[in-house]
Amino acid sequence: MKHIHIKYFASIREALGTAQEDHDTACETLGQLRDELATRNASFAQALSRQRSVRMALNQVMSSDAQPLLEGCEVAFFPPVTGG
Repeated sequence: MKHIHIKYFASIREALGTAQEDHDTACETLGQLRDELATRNASFAQALSRQRSVRMALNQVMSSDAQPLLEGCEVAFFPPVTGG
């Protein structure tokens, strides 16, 4: 088990009703964590669905699904940023 800190930003934060949480997980990768969180309830399933474009960062570095999770790491989920 790994103890990690998760942050949610923008529309994901609004959909989940929380900005951050501490979480214990057996997941090995960022993608596995996303899938695990999506099984919590309907709000998480919709916000973190594989059909949605969601950006992920590990320790403040943009990362892919395959990025390994480490004990004590910080994970962030946020929608793609658009400019105008």
